[in-house]
Parts: sequence; C-alpha cells; structure tokens
Amino acid sequence: MEIIAIQPLVALIAGILILVVPRLLNIIVAIYLIVVGLMGLFPDLIHI
Repeated sequence: MEIIAIQPLVALIAGILILVVPRLLNIIVAIYLIVVGLMGLFPDLIHI
C-alpha cells in the first residue's frame, strides 16, 4: 500500500472520530500534522 492510498484512509478515520468525539480534534490534527511533516522531511523512513 502506498502513502497516497493511506492518506485518504487516515483522513476518513480521523473525520469519523472527530464527529463522534469532538474533543479529539486537537489531538488528531496534531498527530496528523506531525506524521505528514515527518514523511515530508524523511521520505525514506517508510518503506511500504
């Protein structure tokens, strides 16, 4: 599975969690931004 295929899945899961538990918004956004930033800085870290 490529990174391109994983991002929409992560976005969908995050959206559902935010709808169910709105307080998770800050945590989900922070984790997403950290992961996307790390993937951008170090693209060779994840070999799928």
